[in-house]
Amino acid sequence: MPAYVISNFLIYCVINAFTPGPGNILALNTVTNYGWKKGKPLFFGIFAGYYAVQIICALFVYGVSSFLPGVMDALKYVGAAYILYLAVHIAVSRPAEEQGEKSASFVKGFLLQFVNVKIYMFGITALTSFIVDYDSSLAALLLFEIIIATIGTIATCTWIAGGLLIQKFYLKHYRIINIVLALTLLECVYSILR
Repeated sequence: MPAYVISNFLIYCVINAFTPGPGNILALNTVTNYGWKKGKPLFFGIFAGYYAVQIICALFVYGVSSFLPGVMDALKYVGAAYILYLAVHIAVSRPAEEQGEKSASFVKGFLLQFVNVKIYMFGITALTSFIVDYDSSLAALLLFEIIIATIGTIATCTWIAGGLLIQKFYLKHYRIINIVLALTLLECVYSILR
């Protein structure tokens, strides 16, 4: 595989992974609400879900491409509905201390990734645009999806670090920040459904 293909693949991955998406926004909102320690279960759920979804993407591209359009259409609406739910939840939420909540859940972060259409499209587009023409073996597809998930995990960690930096500011201005985050998620829903 030519070096320029690998470099273009990596550029695409970094840009796509660091842009706002449901996982990154939920991670930012969770760390500002709960902090690192109480938010860890959700973060690890997001990370594990990312890897699981990328493995699914590799398997789809490898062997089930004829079923992919129907699956992606269904996931698009399920994902949009779940992200809309998250947007409403974030918009009306208060800091965790005010609600008496103990922590964020692994399952919530994990399940988010299964309805996060952005990462399905990310993984499938990366493979079909950059990799398949050069190597379509299952091992190669899995390797590149693991690279995608690792870059995505690093991006989410960056959003978490940003949330830690603004946590005190957030606690003072949570309503405005939550509305901005919710509007960002609504833009994600719009981009999925258009």
